[in-house]
Amino acid sequence: MRLGDKLRSLRAVEGSLRGLGRPLTQQELALAMKREIGRGLSQAYLSQIESGARPHLTHKTRDLLARFFRVYPGFLVDDPEGYTPGLQSELRAIDAKIDSWLFAGAEQFTSDPELRRALVTLAETADSRTPLLLLAEILRVPGLFERLAEVLRPGTTTQGEPGSRGATPAASLRN
Repeated sequence: MRLGDKLRSLRAVEGSLRGLGRPLTQQELALAMKREIGRGLSQAYLSQIESGARPHLTHKTRDLLARFFRVYPGFLVDDPEGYTPGLQSELRAIDAKIDSWLFAGAEQFTSDPELRRALVTLAETADSRTPLLLLAEILRVPGLFERLAEVLRPGTTTQGEPGSRGATPAASLRN
C-alpha cells in the first residue's frame, strides 16, 4: 500500500471512530491535529502526500501523523514491493480488529470518562487481546473479582455477582 492510500485509510477510520459516518476531510484532519496535539499540517500538504506529489515524509511530519492517528511511525511509509497484509499473523490481525473495536467503543462513552479511558488504555496496550481474556478468567473464578477489587481499592464492595449484567464495582472503585 502506498503512503497516500494509508493516509486516506486512516482518515476514513478516524471519521468512523468520531461517529461521522464518513472519512475526515483533509481540512478537518488539519484542524483536529492543531486542536488535539498542538501542531498540524496544512490541507495542501496533506493533499500532496495523498496524491503522491510528496512520496516521502520528514521525520517531524511522520511523528505528528503517527501521534494523531496512534499508529507506529514506521507504518507511514510505502509498503515494500510484494508486501501483502496477509503476511501478518492471524493473532496480530485479530488484535488490530480488537483495538479498532475498543477505540470505537471509547468514542461511544464520552459521558463516562473513566470507562472511555479504560477502553483507550486497553486499545493502546501492545496485545489488547490478552488483558480481555484475563478479565474473562477473573470473572469466571468465584470470588476472585471481589478479592482483586478489595486489594486494588481497599474498602470497595461490589454489586451483583461477577458475570451477571449487574456486576459493577461500587462508586469507590470508580474514583
